[in-house]
Amino acid sequence: MRFKYWEFEDEPLKEKLKNPSIKEIASVFFGNETKAYRFARAMNLVKEKKRLQLKDCPKDLPLSTWKRYLDYGVRIGLLKHEDNAYEFSERFLRAFNNFTRYIKAWIESRNVEDLTLLFPNAKKEKQTKRGGKKSSEVSNV
Repeated sequence: MRFKYWEFEDEPLKEKLKNPSIKEIASVFFGNETKAYRFARAMNLVKEKKRLQLKDCPKDLPLSTWKRYLDYGVRIGLLKHEDNAYEFSERFLRAFNNFTRYIKAWIESRNVEDLTLLFPNAKKEKQTKRGGKKSSEVSNV
C-alpha cells in the first residue's frame, strides 16, 4: 500500500475533495499501473451498477481477475459481498478517515472518468496463455 498520509491532511484534502478521482484511490493500493487500472475498473463497475455480480462483469478480462480485485475491495473494507453481489460498504478503518472521506466523495461524484487516459501505461488486453495444456488437449481428456 502506498499511502502518503500528508496528501490527506486537512488542507490538501479540501482541495482534493473538489474533484475526486479513482486514480488517487487506486494508486494508494497499487504501485503497478496495470493493477491500479484493473482495480479502478472494478470500482467503476460497482459505482455504475450499485450492486455488481460477477456474471455482469465485461468479458475482456477473465472472471478470476474481476473476482480478485473485487475481493481485494472487500478485504480493505471498501466493498461488501453479500448475496453473490458486491456493493460499497460503510465500514472503513479509522486510521484512513480522511482517505475514506475522499473515497465517499468520489462515489457520490457525477464525474465520468476515462480510465484509459488516467492509466495510459496499463496493459489493457487479456494476457496470452504462457504454458500448460492447449485448449484442444484439455477437450480430448
